[in-house]
Amino acid sequence: MRGPNVLPNARGHRWSRCFLAQGLVAILALMPIPDAQATVPTASKSVALVRILDKVTARVDEVAVPVDKPYMFGTLVLTVRACRATLPEEPPEASAFLEVGEMKVGENEALLFQGWMFASSPALSALEHPVYDLWLVGCADSPGKASSNTAKETTTAPPSPASP
Repeated sequence: MRGPNVLPNARGHRWSRCFLAQGLVAILALMPIPDAQATVPTASKSVALVRILDKVTARVDEVAVPVDKPYMFGTLVLTVRACRATLPEEPPEASAFLEVGEMKVGENEALLFQGWMFASSPALSALEHPVYDLWLVGCADSPGKASSNTAKETTTAPPSPASP
């Protein structure tokens, strides 16, 4: 007797469509799935451009921090471990692996932040500090020039009062 859900095989045995579908699902589950993530080519840079806001004085500074060389700013110690920027033909993005510590008088350095920062998403992994805010602006090959893929904003200091 044949129903709509029963198929004969070569030997005349009957297999249900449900059983065949389960077998197909099991085979597909065992197959390796290719990586669906797209990779964007990046280039290593030797300097990270970091903007730092001192919340007490409202002073904003943009500093060039060389990779693997500690940089002091107030009580903060910034160390860039890696800085990468996309190639010019790709959408602009820069990322850096930063370690930020704080040196207080008479104490050892306390690690405040360790991780990747992204120039296009500063709030994604931000440093939480009561006095300082800092974010990655971009990456560069040398301290004087920014990567061609990094939008560099300039900050200007207010004019100094004229002396009488």
